[in-house]
Amino acid sequence: MKKMMIKSLRRNQKNLMSYINQDRFIDHCAVFGTYNIKDAVYSNILGLHALQHRGQEASGIFYFQDNGQFSFKKGIGKVSEVYAGFDHEQIENPKVTNGHNRYSTFGGSEEKNIQPLYAQINKDIISISHNGNITNAHYLKQILLEDGCIFQSDMDTEVILHLIAKSKETNIIEKIQDALRKVEGAYSLIITYNDEIIAIRDPNGIRPLVLGKKDSGYVISSETCGLDIINSTFEREINPGEIFLINDKGTRSFSIANKVDKKFCIFEYIYFARPDSNFLNQNVYEARINIGKELYLEKKENNSDIVIPVPDSGLASAIGYSEASGIPFQLGIIRNHYVGRSFIQPKQELRDLAVKMKHNVNLKLLKGKSITLIDDSIVRGTTSKKIVSLLKNAGVKEIHFKVASPAIIGSCYYGVDTPNEDNLIANIKNLEEIKNYLEVDSLQYLSLNGLYKAVNGNSGYCDACFTKNYPVPLVDQTLKKQQKEQIKLV
Repeated sequence: MKKMMIKSLRRNQKNLMSYINQDRFIDHCAVFGTYNIKDAVYSNILGLHALQHRGQEASGIFYFQDNGQFSFKKGIGKVSEVYAGFDHEQIENPKVTNGHNRYSTFGGSEEKNIQPLYAQINKDIISISHNGNITNAHYLKQILLEDGCIFQSDMDTEVILHLIAKSKETNIIEKIQDALRKVEGAYSLIITYNDEIIAIRDPNGIRPLVLGKKDSGYVISSETCGLDIINSTFEREINPGEIFLINDKGTRSFSIANKVDKKFCIFEYIYFARPDSNFLNQNVYEARINIGKELYLEKKENNSDIVIPVPDSGLASAIGYSEASGIPFQLGIIRNHYVGRSFIQPKQELRDLAVKMKHNVNLKLLKGKSITLIDDSIVRGTTSKKIVSLLKNAGVKEIHFKVASPAIIGSCYYGVDTPNEDNLIANIKNLEEIKNYLEVDSLQYLSLNGLYKAVNGNSGYCDACFTKNYPVPLVDQTLKKQQKEQIKLV
Protein backbone atom coordinates (compact mmCIF):
# COMPACT_ATOMS: atom_id res chain seq x y z
CA MET A 1 0.00 0.00 0.00
CA LYS A 2 2.82 2.37 0.92
CA LYS A 3 4.61 1.64 -2.38
CA MET A 4 1.41 2.38 -4.30
CA MET A 5 1.02 5.70 -2.47
CA ILE A 6 4.64 6.66 -3.23
CA LYS A 7 4.20 5.79 -6.92
CA SER A 8 1.01 7.84 -7.03
CA LEU A 9 2.71 10.83 -5.42
CA ARG A 10 5.61 10.64 -7.85
CA ARG A 11 3.24 10.32 -10.80
CA ASN A 12 1.30 13.34 -9.59
CA GLN A 13 4.54 15.28 -9.15
CA LYS A 14 5.56 14.57 -12.73
CA ASN A 15 2.08 15.43 -14.01
CA LEU A 16 2.18 18.80 -12.23
CA MET A 17 5.65 19.58 -13.56
CA SER A 18 4.47 18.78 -17.07
CA TYR A 19 1.87 21.55 -16.70
CA ILE A 20 4.43 23.97 -15.31
CA ASN A 21 7.04 23.20 -17.99
CA GLN A 22 4.80 23.42 -21.03
CA ASP A 23 6.99 26.14 -22.58
CA ARG A 24 10.24 24.26 -22.09
CA PHE A 25 12.17 21.63 -23.93
CA ILE A 26 12.63 19.13 -21.10
CA ASP A 27 16.23 18.24 -20.23
CA HIS A 28 17.29 14.84 -21.43
CA CYS A 29 19.77 12.78 -19.37
CA ALA A 30 23.17 12.93 -17.73
CA VAL A 31 26.00 10.40 -17.64
CA PHE A 32 28.93 10.33 -15.21
CA GLY A 33 31.68 7.75 -14.78
CA THR A 34 34.95 7.30 -12.90
CA TYR A 35 38.05 5.17 -13.31
CA ASN A 36 40.56 4.47 -10.54
CA ILE A 37 39.83 7.44 -8.26
CA LYS A 38 39.41 7.60 -4.49
CA ASP A 39 35.90 7.67 -3.00
CA ALA A 40 34.59 6.65 -6.42
CA VAL A 41 30.95 5.99 -5.52
CA TYR A 42 30.65 9.18 -3.48
CA SER A 43 32.33 11.13 -6.29
CA ASN A 44 29.83 9.70 -8.74
CA ILE A 45 26.93 10.78 -6.53
CA LEU A 46 28.40 14.30 -6.37
CA GLY A 47 28.85 14.36 -10.14
CA LEU A 48 25.26 13.31 -10.70
CA HIS A 49 24.14 15.97 -8.24
CA ALA A 50 25.95 18.62 -10.30
CA LEU A 51 24.20 17.27 -13.41
CA GLN A 52 20.75 17.15 -11.81
CA HIS A 53 19.40 19.75 -14.25
CA ARG A 54 19.75 17.23 -17.10
CA GLY A 55 17.40 14.68 -15.56
CA GLN A 56 15.27 14.74 -12.41
CA GLU A 57 13.14 11.63 -12.81
CA ALA A 58 15.49 8.85 -11.68
CA SER A 59 19.13 8.10 -10.94
CA GLY A 60 21.41 5.08 -10.79
CA ILE A 61 25.04 4.05 -10.20
CA PHE A 62 26.71 0.78 -11.21
CA TYR A 63 30.12 -0.11 -9.74
CA PHE A 64 32.66 -2.89 -10.34
CA GLN A 65 35.24 -3.77 -7.69
CA ASP A 66 38.77 -5.16 -7.93
CA ASN A 67 37.64 -8.55 -6.60
CA GLY A 68 35.30 -8.99 -9.55
CA GLN A 69 32.16 -8.20 -7.57
CA PHE A 70 29.68 -5.67 -8.89
CA SER A 71 26.58 -3.95 -7.59
CA PHE A 72 24.33 -0.98 -8.23
CA LYS A 73 22.05 1.52 -6.56
CA LYS A 74 19.16 3.06 -8.44
CA GLY A 75 15.74 4.55 -7.79
CA ILE A 76 13.06 6.98 -8.90
CA GLY A 77 13.55 10.57 -7.73
CA LYS A 78 16.23 13.21 -7.57
CA VAL A 79 19.82 12.42 -6.61
CA SER A 80 19.35 13.60 -3.02
CA GLU A 81 16.33 11.30 -2.67
CA VAL A 82 17.72 8.19 -4.39
CA TYR A 83 20.98 8.09 -2.40
CA ALA A 84 19.63 9.30 0.96
CA GLY A 85 20.84 6.82 3.56
CA PHE A 86 23.03 4.97 1.03
CA ASP A 87 26.11 3.86 2.98
CA HIS A 88 28.71 4.32 0.24
CA GLU A 89 31.54 4.32 2.78
CA GLN A 90 31.04 0.59 3.36
CA ILE A 91 31.76 -0.16 -0.30
CA GLU A 92 35.29 -1.30 -1.07
CA ASN A 93 36.51 1.37 -3.47
CA PRO A 94 35.54 0.21 -6.99
CA LYS A 95 37.82 0.49 -10.00
CA VAL A 96 35.01 1.82 -12.20
CA THR A 97 31.64 3.49 -11.64
CA ASN A 98 28.93 4.32 -14.12
CA GLY A 99 26.19 6.81 -13.22
CA HIS A 100 23.06 8.18 -14.89
CA ASN A 101 20.34 10.76 -14.27
CA ARG A 102 17.18 10.18 -16.25
CA TYR A 103 14.37 12.07 -17.82
CA SER A 104 12.33 9.74 -20.00
CA THR A 105 12.60 10.63 -23.69
CA PHE A 106 12.26 6.94 -24.66
CA GLY A 107 10.43 4.40 -22.53
CA GLY A 108 8.32 5.09 -19.46
CA SER A 109 9.14 6.05 -15.90
CA GLU A 110 9.15 2.54 -14.43
CA GLU A 111 12.06 1.31 -12.36
CA LYS A 112 13.00 -1.23 -15.05
CA ASN A 113 13.97 1.71 -17.27
CA ILE A 114 16.40 3.29 -14.80
CA GLN A 115 19.96 3.29 -16.08
CA PRO A 116 22.70 2.16 -16.04
CA LEU A 117 21.53 -1.07 -17.67
CA TYR A 118 23.84 -4.05 -17.19
CA ALA A 119 24.23 -7.61 -18.44
CA GLN A 120 26.57 -10.58 -18.39
CA ILE A 121 28.14 -11.50 -21.73
CA ASN A 122 29.71 -14.93 -21.30
CA LYS A 123 31.66 -14.33 -18.08
CA ASP A 124 32.09 -10.59 -18.55
CA ILE A 125 29.99 -7.86 -16.90
CA ILE A 126 28.94 -4.85 -18.98
CA SER A 127 27.01 -1.73 -17.96
CA ILE A 128 25.81 1.14 -20.12
CA SER A 129 24.56 4.69 -19.56
CA HIS A 130 23.15 6.71 -22.43
CA ASN A 131 22.32 10.35 -23.10
CA GLY A 132 20.56 10.81 -26.42
CA ASN A 133 18.03 8.98 -28.54
CA ILE A 134 18.40 6.20 -31.12
CA THR A 135 16.31 7.17 -34.15
CA ASN A 136 16.10 3.63 -35.54
CA ALA A 137 15.60 1.88 -32.18
CA HIS A 138 12.11 0.55 -32.96
CA TYR A 139 13.31 -0.81 -36.28
CA LEU A 140 16.33 -2.52 -34.69
CA LYS A 141 14.32 -3.82 -31.75
CA GLN A 142 11.86 -5.54 -34.08
CA ILE A 143 14.74 -7.31 -35.83
CA LEU A 144 16.25 -8.34 -32.48
CA LEU A 145 12.90 -9.63 -31.21
CA GLU A 146 12.44 -11.71 -34.35
CA ASP A 147 15.93 -13.09 -33.72
CA GLY A 148 14.90 -14.28 -30.25
CA CYS A 149 16.19 -11.46 -28.03
CA ILE A 150 14.27 -10.84 -24.82
CA PHE A 151 14.05 -7.23 -23.63
CA GLN A 152 13.91 -6.36 -19.92
CA SER A 153 13.16 -2.65 -20.39
CA ASP A 154 11.53 -0.23 -22.82
CA MET A 155 14.80 1.62 -23.37
CA ASP A 156 16.48 2.31 -26.70
CA THR A 157 19.71 1.86 -24.70
CA GLU A 158 18.94 -1.85 -24.37
CA VAL A 159 18.99 -2.14 -28.16
CA ILE A 160 22.68 -1.16 -28.06
CA LEU A 161 23.32 -3.70 -25.29
CA HIS A 162 21.76 -6.52 -27.33
CA LEU A 163 23.68 -5.52 -30.46
CA ILE A 164 26.96 -5.66 -28.51
CA ALA A 165 26.04 -9.04 -27.00
CA LYS A 166 25.11 -10.51 -30.39
CA SER A 167 28.20 -9.26 -32.21
CA LYS A 168 30.48 -12.00 -33.52
CA GLU A 169 33.57 -9.78 -33.20
CA THR A 170 36.30 -10.97 -30.87
CA ASN A 171 36.99 -8.11 -28.40
CA ILE A 172 34.81 -5.53 -26.70
CA ILE A 173 35.94 -2.55 -28.81
CA GLU A 174 35.21 -4.39 -32.05
CA LYS A 175 31.86 -5.54 -30.67
CA ILE A 176 30.96 -1.93 -29.82
CA GLN A 177 32.07 -0.73 -33.25
CA ASP A 178 30.02 -3.45 -34.91
CA ALA A 179 26.95 -2.55 -32.84
CA LEU A 180 27.13 1.21 -33.26
CA ARG A 181 27.59 1.02 -37.02
CA LYS A 182 24.02 -0.31 -37.11
CA VAL A 183 22.70 2.54 -34.94
CA GLU A 184 21.36 5.93 -36.05
CA GLY A 185 20.78 8.92 -33.79
CA ALA A 186 22.38 10.76 -30.91
CA TYR A 187 24.32 8.99 -28.19
CA SER A 188 26.87 9.89 -25.58
CA LEU A 189 27.63 6.64 -23.80
CA ILE A 190 29.58 5.40 -20.81
CA ILE A 191 30.19 1.66 -20.93
CA THR A 192 31.99 -0.34 -18.27
CA TYR A 193 33.35 -3.76 -19.23
CA ASN A 194 34.59 -5.55 -16.13
CA ASP A 195 37.20 -3.10 -14.75
CA GLU A 196 37.52 -1.04 -17.95
CA ILE A 197 35.57 2.10 -18.80
CA ILE A 198 34.72 3.36 -22.27
CA ALA A 199 33.45 6.81 -23.30
CA ILE A 200 31.66 7.04 -26.65
CA ARG A 201 30.15 9.86 -28.69
CA ASP A 202 28.13 9.52 -31.89
CA PRO A 203 29.73 10.64 -35.20
CA ASN A 204 27.78 13.92 -35.09
CA GLY A 205 28.66 14.71 -31.46
CA ILE A 206 25.09 15.89 -30.86
CA ARG A 207 25.06 15.39 -27.10
CA PRO A 208 28.03 16.55 -24.98
CA LEU A 209 30.62 14.36 -23.26
CA VAL A 210 33.84 15.50 -21.57
CA LEU A 211 36.93 13.85 -20.09
CA GLY A 212 38.63 14.86 -16.85
CA LYS A 213 41.70 13.78 -14.91
CA LYS A 214 41.79 13.27 -11.15
CA ASP A 215 45.02 12.13 -9.49
CA SER A 216 45.98 8.94 -11.33
CA GLY A 217 42.44 8.28 -12.56
CA TYR A 218 39.87 9.62 -15.00
CA VAL A 219 36.37 11.09 -14.92
CA ILE A 220 33.77 11.19 -17.71
CA SER A 221 30.87 13.62 -17.53
CA SER A 222 28.09 15.10 -19.64
CA GLU A 223 29.29 18.60 -18.67
CA THR A 224 32.35 20.24 -17.16
CA CYS A 225 30.35 21.27 -14.07
CA GLY A 226 30.34 17.56 -13.15
CA LEU A 227 34.14 17.60 -13.16
CA ASP A 228 34.33 20.77 -11.09
CA ILE A 229 32.40 19.43 -8.12
CA ILE A 230 34.99 16.70 -7.45
CA ASN A 231 38.04 18.83 -8.37
CA SER A 232 38.71 16.93 -11.55
CA THR A 233 40.78 18.74 -14.17
CA PHE A 234 39.21 19.13 -17.60
CA GLU A 235 41.30 17.34 -20.25
CA ARG A 236 39.21 17.57 -23.41
CA GLU A 237 35.88 16.69 -25.00
CA ILE A 238 35.30 13.20 -26.28
CA ASN A 239 35.39 13.73 -30.03
CA PRO A 240 32.46 13.00 -32.33
CA GLY A 241 32.70 9.38 -33.49
CA GLU A 242 35.27 8.48 -30.83
CA ILE A 243 35.46 5.39 -28.62
CA PHE A 244 37.83 6.21 -25.75
CA LEU A 245 39.04 3.22 -23.72
CA ILE A 246 40.57 3.47 -20.24
CA ASN A 247 42.09 0.43 -18.52
CA ASP A 248 45.15 -0.63 -16.53
CA LYS A 249 47.28 -0.41 -19.69
CA GLY A 250 46.44 3.28 -20.13
CA THR A 251 44.15 4.94 -22.70
CA ARG A 252 43.43 4.29 -26.36
CA SER A 253 41.19 5.99 -28.91
CA PHE A 254 39.19 4.21 -31.62
CA SER A 255 36.70 5.32 -34.27
CA ILE A 256 33.10 4.25 -34.79
CA ALA A 257 33.06 5.11 -38.48
CA ASN A 258 35.20 6.84 -41.08
CA LYS A 259 32.75 9.72 -41.59
CA VAL A 260 32.39 12.41 -38.92
CA ASP A 261 29.99 15.34 -39.37
CA LYS A 262 30.02 17.59 -36.30
CA LYS A 263 26.50 18.69 -35.31
CA PHE A 264 26.62 19.71 -31.64
CA CYS A 265 23.21 20.61 -30.20
CA ILE A 266 23.08 24.41 -30.24
CA PHE A 267 20.25 24.37 -27.68
CA GLU A 268 22.81 23.36 -25.03
CA TYR A 269 23.95 27.01 -25.06
CA ILE A 270 20.41 28.36 -24.93
CA TYR A 271 18.88 26.26 -22.17
CA PHE A 272 20.08 22.71 -21.44
CA ALA A 273 23.57 23.20 -20.04
CA ARG A 274 24.41 24.67 -16.67
CA PRO A 275 25.75 28.23 -17.07
CA ASP A 276 29.13 27.38 -15.53
CA SER A 277 29.85 24.59 -18.04
CA ASN A 278 32.03 24.95 -21.14
CA PHE A 279 31.64 23.47 -24.62
CA LEU A 280 33.87 23.94 -27.67
CA ASN A 281 36.02 26.43 -25.73
CA GLN A 282 32.93 28.56 -25.06
CA ASN A 283 31.56 29.25 -21.58
CA VAL A 284 27.78 28.74 -21.52
CA TYR A 285 27.12 31.81 -19.35
CA GLU A 286 29.20 34.01 -21.66
CA ALA A 287 27.37 32.57 -24.69
CA ARG A 288 24.03 33.50 -23.12
CA ILE A 289 25.29 37.02 -22.37
CA ASN A 290 26.31 37.29 -26.03
CA ILE A 291 22.89 36.02 -27.12
CA GLY A 292 21.25 38.83 -25.15
CA LYS A 293 23.54 41.39 -26.73
CA GLU A 294 22.81 40.10 -30.24
CA LEU A 295 19.09 40.18 -29.46
CA TYR A 296 19.36 43.91 -28.75
CA LEU A 297 21.67 44.69 -31.69
CA GLU A 298 19.24 43.15 -34.18
CA LYS A 299 16.57 45.80 -33.46
CA LYS A 300 18.12 48.34 -31.08
CA GLU A 301 14.84 49.18 -29.36
CA ASN A 302 15.02 51.36 -26.24
CA ASN A 303 11.31 51.68 -25.49
CA SER A 304 11.32 50.15 -22.01
CA ASP A 305 11.99 51.30 -18.46
CA ILE A 306 13.56 48.02 -17.34
CA VAL A 307 14.72 44.62 -18.65
CA ILE A 308 13.48 41.59 -16.72
CA PRO A 309 14.13 37.86 -17.31
CA VAL A 310 11.83 34.90 -16.98
CA PRO A 311 13.93 33.08 -14.36
CA ASP A 312 16.12 31.23 -14.41
CA SER A 313 16.78 30.41 -18.05
CA GLY A 314 16.33 33.96 -19.35
CA LEU A 315 18.62 35.48 -16.72
CA ALA A 316 22.00 35.67 -18.50
CA SER A 317 20.49 36.79 -21.82
CA ALA A 318 18.57 39.54 -20.01
CA ILE A 319 21.85 40.75 -18.48
CA GLY A 320 23.41 40.80 -21.94
CA TYR A 321 20.45 42.70 -23.39
CA SER A 322 20.65 45.23 -20.54
CA GLU A 323 24.39 45.74 -21.01
CA ALA A 324 23.99 46.31 -24.76
CA SER A 325 20.93 48.57 -24.52
CA GLY A 326 21.73 50.50 -21.37
CA ILE A 327 18.22 49.71 -20.05
CA PRO A 328 18.43 48.79 -16.33
CA PHE A 329 18.22 45.10 -15.43
CA GLN A 330 15.79 44.13 -12.65
CA LEU A 331 14.43 40.91 -11.17
CA GLY A 332 10.75 41.57 -11.73
CA ILE A 333 9.73 37.91 -11.61
CA ILE A 334 10.73 35.72 -8.68
CA ARG A 335 10.94 31.96 -9.12
CA ASN A 336 9.88 29.44 -6.49
CA HIS A 337 12.49 26.65 -6.68
CA TYR A 338 10.48 24.23 -4.55
CA VAL A 339 7.54 23.60 -6.84
CA GLY A 340 6.89 19.99 -7.70
CA ARG A 341 7.53 18.35 -4.31
CA SER A 342 5.65 15.10 -3.93
CA PHE A 343 3.10 16.44 -1.45
CA ILE A 344 1.67 18.78 -4.08
CA GLN A 345 -1.33 17.16 -5.73
CA PRO A 346 -2.22 18.17 -9.31
CA LYS A 347 -5.87 18.94 -8.72
CA GLN A 348 -7.60 21.08 -11.30
CA GLU A 349 -7.34 24.27 -9.24
CA LEU A 350 -3.58 23.73 -8.87
CA ARG A 351 -3.23 23.11 -12.57
CA ASP A 352 -4.75 26.51 -13.15
CA LEU A 353 -2.31 28.01 -10.65
CA ALA A 354 0.73 26.06 -11.90
CA VAL A 355 2.55 29.03 -13.43
CA LYS A 356 1.82 31.27 -10.45
CA MET A 357 3.17 28.56 -8.16
CA LYS A 358 6.48 28.70 -10.00
CA HIS A 359 6.63 32.45 -10.71
CA ASN A 360 5.51 35.49 -8.77
CA VAL A 361 5.85 39.12 -9.78
CA ASN A 362 7.32 42.03 -7.82
CA LEU A 363 4.26 44.31 -7.76
CA LYS A 364 5.97 47.38 -6.36
CA LEU A 365 8.75 47.25 -8.96
CA LEU A 366 6.60 46.61 -12.02
CA LYS A 367 3.45 48.70 -11.60
CA GLY A 368 3.16 51.34 -14.33
CA LYS A 369 6.40 50.28 -16.05
CA SER A 370 7.13 49.48 -19.68
CA ILE A 371 9.24 46.32 -19.64
CA THR A 372 11.41 44.25 -21.95
CA LEU A 373 10.72 40.64 -21.03
CA ILE A 374 13.45 38.11 -21.91
CA ASP A 375 12.93 34.34 -22.09
CA ASP A 376 15.18 31.68 -23.61
CA SER A 377 12.49 30.21 -25.88
CA ILE A 378 8.79 29.75 -26.53
CA VAL A 379 7.61 26.20 -27.19
CA ARG A 380 3.81 25.88 -26.98
CA GLY A 381 3.20 29.43 -25.84
CA THR A 382 0.77 28.52 -23.06
CA THR A 383 3.06 29.27 -20.13
CA SER A 384 4.38 32.44 -21.77
CA LYS A 385 0.79 33.64 -22.12
CA LYS A 386 0.14 33.02 -18.41
CA ILE A 387 3.32 34.88 -17.42
CA VAL A 388 2.21 37.84 -19.53
CA SER A 389 -1.15 37.72 -17.75
CA LEU A 390 0.61 37.80 -14.35
CA LEU A 391 2.59 40.86 -15.43
CA LYS A 392 -0.50 42.66 -16.69
CA ASN A 393 -2.32 41.93 -13.45
CA ALA A 394 0.64 43.52 -11.66
CA GLY A 395 -0.03 46.78 -13.52
CA VAL A 396 2.69 46.61 -16.18
CA LYS A 397 2.00 49.28 -18.82
CA GLU A 398 3.75 47.72 -21.84
CA ILE A 399 5.37 44.33 -22.48
CA HIS A 400 7.99 43.94 -25.21
CA PHE A 401 8.71 40.22 -25.38
CA LYS A 402 12.20 39.24 -26.59
CA VAL A 403 13.04 35.57 -27.18
CA ALA A 404 16.72 34.59 -26.85
CA SER A 405 16.53 31.97 -29.62
CA PRO A 406 15.00 31.60 -33.07
CA ALA A 407 11.41 30.40 -33.41
CA ILE A 408 11.08 26.67 -32.65
CA ILE A 409 9.35 24.94 -35.55
CA GLY A 410 10.67 21.37 -35.30
CA SER A 411 10.56 18.60 -32.70
CA CYS A 412 13.81 17.09 -31.43
CA TYR A 413 14.37 13.36 -31.93
CA TYR A 414 17.86 13.27 -30.46
CA GLY A 415 17.23 12.86 -26.74
CA VAL A 416 14.99 15.77 -25.78
CA ASP A 417 11.35 15.49 -24.70
CA THR A 418 9.57 17.87 -27.09
CA PRO A 419 5.99 18.31 -28.20
CA ASN A 420 4.63 17.21 -31.54
CA GLU A 421 5.18 19.81 -34.25
CA ASP A 422 1.44 20.52 -34.31
CA ASN A 423 1.79 21.87 -30.75
CA LEU A 424 4.76 24.16 -31.46
CA ILE A 425 3.27 27.62 -31.65
CA ALA A 426 5.81 29.01 -34.13
CA ASN A 427 5.11 26.08 -36.45
CA ILE A 428 1.40 26.89 -36.68
CA LYS A 429 1.29 30.71 -36.25
CA ASN A 430 3.21 33.61 -37.76
CA LEU A 431 4.92 36.32 -35.70
CA GLU A 432 1.91 38.66 -35.64
CA GLU A 433 -0.44 35.84 -34.66
CA ILE A 434 1.87 34.78 -31.79
CA LYS A 435 2.10 38.40 -30.61
CA ASN A 436 -1.68 38.67 -30.58
CA TYR A 437 -2.05 35.32 -28.82
CA LEU A 438 0.37 36.36 -26.08
CA GLU A 439 -1.23 39.83 -25.89
CA VAL A 440 2.09 41.66 -25.83
CA ASP A 441 2.97 45.03 -27.35
CA SER A 442 5.81 43.65 -29.45
CA LEU A 443 7.51 40.31 -30.06
CA GLN A 444 11.01 39.57 -31.33
CA TYR A 445 12.90 36.33 -31.84
CA LEU A 446 16.68 36.16 -32.18
CA SER A 447 17.66 35.31 -35.75
CA LEU A 448 19.56 32.13 -36.53
CA ASN A 449 22.51 34.23 -37.76
CA GLY A 450 22.46 36.16 -34.49
CA LEU A 451 22.55 32.91 -32.53
CA TYR A 452 25.55 31.67 -34.51
CA LYS A 453 27.35 34.98 -33.94
CA ALA A 454 26.76 34.64 -30.19
CA VAL A 455 28.32 31.17 -30.03
CA ASN A 456 31.27 32.06 -32.28
CA GLY A 457 30.45 29.81 -35.19
CA ASN A 458 28.37 29.35 -38.32
CA SER A 459 28.60 25.59 -38.77
CA GLY A 460 29.08 22.37 -36.82
CA TYR A 461 25.78 22.62 -34.93
CA CYS A 462 22.44 20.84 -35.00
CA ASP A 463 19.74 23.51 -35.36
CA ALA A 464 16.91 21.21 -36.48
CA CYS A 465 14.46 22.62 -33.93
CA PHE A 466 14.76 25.97 -35.77
CA THR A 467 15.18 24.74 -39.36
CA LYS A 468 13.90 21.13 -39.56
CA ASN A 469 17.26 20.23 -41.11
CA TYR A 470 17.85 16.94 -39.30
CA PRO A 471 21.46 15.69 -39.47
CA VAL A 472 20.60 12.04 -38.73
CA PRO A 473 17.89 9.99 -40.51
CA LEU A 474 14.64 9.71 -38.56
CA VAL A 475 14.08 6.03 -39.38
CA ASP A 476 11.46 5.30 -36.73
CA GLN A 477 9.54 8.51 -37.48
CA THR A 478 9.47 7.65 -41.19
CA LEU A 479 8.22 4.12 -40.43
CA LYS A 480 5.50 5.48 -38.13
CA LYS A 481 4.36 7.89 -40.83
CA GLN A 482 4.26 5.07 -43.40
CA GLN A 483 2.27 2.88 -41.02
CA LYS A 484 -0.26 5.68 -40.44
CA GLU A 485 -0.64 6.14 -44.19
CA GLN A 486 -1.16 2.39 -44.64
CA ILE A 487 -3.82 2.40 -41.93
CA LYS A 488 -5.63 5.25 -43.69
CA LEU A 489 -5.64 3.25 -46.94
CA VAL A 490 -7.16 0.15 -45.33
